[in-house]
Amino acid sequence: MNSFKRVFLIVMDSVGIGEAPDAEKFNDKGADTLGHIADHMNGLKMPHMGSLGLSNIRNIKGIEEASKPKAHYTTMAEASNGKDTMTGHWEIMGLYIDQPFRTFPDGFPNELLDQIKEKTGRGIVGNKPASGTEIIEELGEHHMETGDLIIYTSADSVLQIAAHEDVIPPQELFEICEFCRELTKDEKYMVGRVIARPFIGASGAFERTSNRHDYALKPFGRTVMNEMADEGLDVVAIGKISDIYDGEGVTESIRTKDNMDGMDQLVRTMDKDFTGMSFLNLVDFDAKFGHRRDPRGYGEALEAYDECLPEVLDKMKDDDLLIITADHGNDPVHHGTDHTRELVPLIAYHKGIDQGKELDQRQTFADIGATVSENFSIKMPAHGKSFLNDIQ
Repeated sequence: MNSFKRVFLIVMDSVGIGEAPDAEKFNDKGADTLGHIADHMNGLKMPHMGSLGLSNIRNIKGIEEASKPKAHYTTMAEASNGKDTMTGHWEIMGLYIDQPFRTFPDGFPNELLDQIKEKTGRGIVGNKPASGTEIIEELGEHHMETGDLIIYTSADSVLQIAAHEDVIPPQELFEICEFCRELTKDEKYMVGRVIARPFIGASGAFERTSNRHDYALKPFGRTVMNEMADEGLDVVAIGKISDIYDGEGVTESIRTKDNMDGMDQLVRTMDKDFTGMSFLNLVDFDAKFGHRRDPRGYGEALEAYDECLPEVLDKMKDDDLLIITADHGNDPVHHGTDHTRELVPLIAYHKGIDQGKELDQRQTFADIGATVSENFSIKMPAHGKSFLNDIQ
């Protein structure tokens, strides 16, 4: 079989499939995102993922094992030292992260906050892990009265600053975030992303605007996406993919509102004639349900995603490859609100498969990057082993 003209890569953000071999080191013994959600739902209704071989990887309650799976399937273990979104995605595209991004469960150190106060001349409130909507409701009125910056974090490596657009115009907020980005990019803080979170409205009815802006670290080395773009191939980033890689190697970026919009944008991308990769992240699983420890909401989101798959499969051309995976776990019945160190599913589908088979377990997410590289005959990443021959 010749190489694939288009690769469609879907990352189901945080959809782990059971504890990784080194889960105990990350305090994640027993974590099982898909398994625990399925148990909580008394069975997941995901027949289309089932037909591709999801329950052939391991039995997931409610999802029937396919007697003749349409796709090849296995699990992947993460090699990098971390369990966050950026580490997982960067590894998928061929990088190995040895120094994990820092999280701040007790808030940011005073030394950092003092530098922000001195630069901006503003006070700071919050400084704790919080839901963005909840902390705006809690502190928005105070912010409007004082002009203090609302600074908060999450279980991810992120520093977020919320400000009312009438108090701090978006451009001023962006400049503050750019300053914070410079402060936090070295090993002392190692913050993955700084995010501007403008909002509008009055107390009791505050609303975040579309003027959000992410300031990510640049990948620490060249990724498969850089190599693709340099060779004139298309890299279409859907959802927060462009932010995760700070635009590196992205030839087209498409914003999304939520998972369903992400799937709609993917389908629209499939109608385009291009040579290269379309790369989609479905963030709702993680942000709306995993961190908020909402197994029912997570399960319903998985079922809604599954209902969208037939349209994707119907639009596949003979020389298209679809890869479905995840970047870490976020078990909604696990302790805390953090990600979980888990194996992730790997499903590879194209129309030339007569009957899917189980692939060898992958020892690094970078095997996807290596496979994409071999397919397009570009420079291979230093990490990862291609499974291209195994799926053709």
